[in-house]
Amino acid sequence: MSQFTEAVEQYFLELIHGRRHTRKDKLLLGALFVASRFYRLAIQFRIWSYDKRIIRNRSIGCLVVSIGNLTCGGTGKTPVVEVFAKTLSHKGRKVAILSRGYRSKERSFWTKMKQRFSSKRNAIPPKIVSDGKNLLLDSEFAGDEPYMLASNLKNVAVLVGKDRVNSGLYAIDEYETDTLILDDGFQYLNLKPHINIMLVDSTAPFGNHYVLPRGLLREPIKNLRRADYIFLTKSNGGNHLRHLRTFLKKHNRRAEIIECCHKPQYLEDVYNRGVKKPLEYLKGKKIASVSAIAFPESFENFLKKLGGDLVHRQAFADHHRYLQQEIIDFINDAKDAGAELIVTTEKDAVRFPQLKRLDIPIVFLRIEIDILSGHENFEQCISRICFF
Repeated sequence: MSQFTEAVEQYFLELIHGRRHTRKDKLLLGALFVASRFYRLAIQFRIWSYDKRIIRNRSIGCLVVSIGNLTCGGTGKTPVVEVFAKTLSHKGRKVAILSRGYRSKERSFWTKMKQRFSSKRNAIPPKIVSDGKNLLLDSEFAGDEPYMLASNLKNVAVLVGKDRVNSGLYAIDEYETDTLILDDGFQYLNLKPHINIMLVDSTAPFGNHYVLPRGLLREPIKNLRRADYIFLTKSNGGNHLRHLRTFLKKHNRRAEIIECCHKPQYLEDVYNRGVKKPLEYLKGKKIASVSAIAFPESFENFLKKLGGDLVHRQAFADHHRYLQQEIIDFINDAKDAGAELIVTTEKDAVRFPQLKRLDIPIVFLRIEIDILSGHENFEQCISRICFF
């Protein structure tokens, strides 16, 4: 993504979050509000068309589990997808993850054509990030999250493609898959899910409650009713969750609610995978953080809670692909600030460029999901999938 595109994205995020107050900004905000009303109508018409079978979704003879959210990014979806894939695989299911590969690099036209004519089926096959045994693409072609999932999961195929019906059929034909996980699938209505799992960030559930482009909602809040299970992510067990639970139940009485948090596990060297250090390693150390995620503040708060002294930080636009010079400049700034260690996220680590020398160690913080309440609901969900 170009610097111009990132600057425009950052501007609009500041605008919808109420951080810009000039007359021109207010006029633009009004225009975004009008646009969001039309967008809302279009979204609801699309959903109604599927509900009334005017547009028909597909069933492809395989169990489909959709995991997604109502908002644009920031709910911590990837660790939840990972824990579902890992648990179901351990229970004996043959799992494949289908992702659209957000901001992944497209294959050339000639490569697509060559693959189409060499495929058994008359369609361009999806990009295969992992066949369950081997990692076959880098993060640039796979996308950040699919590459992360493929790196951390064994015996689980990871496929990327905008047409996830095609990806699902490919997974069934090639890998004898019996369980498909739609990564970020709540708005993907072409493939009929058997179980709909929706994630809600308990720290900022629905932003300013406006749909795009006035807010960050992909569709109106009332569409919570499609969810079978609701995961409250980034939960701290606080009393405010009682009000959020009441709000969710008002819109969906049947969905089971499961609270979970993102729990730091260990530190791992970015350039020497497998070299790990305990979380205590951060205590008392002067550290610099660099990230390109939706909400960098939550990551930085983790570092502070673990005892790190954050002397320098830099946050890029979400999904930013780092240039070598950017990381070199950041290392120099971190050294000038007295940092002894650079820490990034696992999602960022897959986008780091190769460096000829390292003046400061660079590690990423490994995060996993921890169920806080609703264990029985989670087990029930897994059992429902396994015995489908």
